[in-house]
Amino acid sequence: MTPEEHDLRHHTRKMKVRLQETVEHLREDIEKVDDPQLKAMFETSAEVLIGLATAFDHYERKNESAWRT
Repeated sequence: MTPEEHDLRHHTRKMKVRLQETVEHLREDIEKVDDPQLKAMFETSAEVLIGLATAFDHYERKNESAWRT
């Protein structure tokens, strides 16, 4: 394992990038489908992933009591 891989922020940052890519994909696909329920599912999914990315931010910054040791 490389020193970079031992840095926990390395992993959280990679996850945030993947989450953001998925959010962008979901939002792009909203324009490509006609089903209102599927559009709503895509938008809801994007919002959930944004919340998860925010949780990763909070973990990195240790600004939530749950992440402080």
